[in-house]
Amino acid sequence: MAALAAALLAGPGIAQATPQTAAPAARAEVSAAATITWTLERAGNPTEDQRTAYDLITKAMNAAVARYNNLSDLGKTITVRYDPGVPTADGNINGTIRFGNRSYMNERTALHEIAHTIGVGTSSGWSRLGGSGTWTGAQATALVRQFDGGSAKISTGGGHFWPYGLNYDNEFSNTAADRHVQIVAAMVRDGL
Repeated sequence: MAALAAALLAGPGIAQATPQTAAPAARAEVSAAATITWTLERAGNPTEDQRTAYDLITKAMNAAVARYNNLSDLGKTITVRYDPGVPTADGNINGTIRFGNRSYMNERTALHEIAHTIGVGTSSGWSRLGGSGTWTGAQATALVRQFDGGSAKISTGGGHFWPYGLNYDNEFSNTAADRHVQIVAAMVRDGL
């Protein structure tokens, strides 16, 4: 299995969230534990820079997708690209994530960008429920109050939310990451 994963990551095509038991097709997609899947677009003959980026992105995306799939029933097919011209990373509701700067190729960033592909800061539901500066959806609000007390709220602005939006590396912990996924799932139930 390890040899298959190593061959898959070294060859042309795409990296996958989980390796297949049979030889992969040039552009096959693989489901993780639940319903979020991802592929990494790779150069046919990658440079050392690209190989290093691909390894970091693969580790980050595998961890983030596993967390989303273990803690939610959200579904999305995501295409990931390494783009050195991107200053940090970005995610789009069309299902694309681009990683640029190496310091952002981590699980925290991958979780955050997956949320953008699901609709955080990118959907009409976001504008309707979070456009006032405070998330108004009942389920996500109830959840943050369960976590942080009866007066807690989810603040919104610039396409982001807090607490638990994982907007900066210093916000990451396993507890915060789990709560991030749970809040995003609750936002979807609210109509994100």
